[in-house]
Amino acid sequence: MTDQEKTMSETNEDINTKPESTDNFADTTSEKDVQQSQLEALLKEKDQLIANLEKDLQIAKKNESEAMVRARAEIDNVRKRVEQDIEKAHKFALEKFSNELLPVIDNLERALQATDKENPEHKATVEGLELTLKSFLDTVKKFGVDIVSTEGGQLNPDVHQAITMIESPEHQSGQIVNTIQKGYTLNGRLLRPAMVVVAK
Repeated sequence: MTDQEKTMSETNEDINTKPESTDNFADTTSEKDVQQSQLEALLKEKDQLIANLEKDLQIAKKNESEAMVRARAEIDNVRKRVEQDIEKAHKFALEKFSNELLPVIDNLERALQATDKENPEHKATVEGLELTLKSFLDTVKKFGVDIVSTEGGQLNPDVHQAITMIESPEHQSGQIVNTIQKGYTLNGRLLRPAMVVVAK
């Protein structure tokens, strides 16, 4: 084989091998492109997942914050209710006891009315009854017991109980004419309504 033939043969081999290596390069490049696009898709999916998780976290934080505020408000409401209940218990703990004392006050007043104040022999008794009644009323007043006002006032169904109605030219309609039995309150709460006679 001559030198010229050898050179031609080598050139032909080179030509034959060149397209083959180009095909391999193209295959490798397309595989890399596919892998690159898959990687990008995975990254996008990951980014989307992270964004969704961050959004969920923000919602969870907001819900937790709102729940905390509601829980604090509920605790405050319970505390206030308990304080009010305790205050009412202190204020009205004497209600039953005070109710039992009212007939004693009534009896002292009746005894004072039945005693002949003009008789000098009863002067000491009248003074004793007056002092006892005053001392008794002052004592119960210290604990929040007050007499319901009736004199010259209008009938108030919250604190007065009308026993009867009478014609009275000197009184307006609904005005209290006479008090049959005094009424009492304990720290503003009615213990016993005042029994009254009302003008028609």
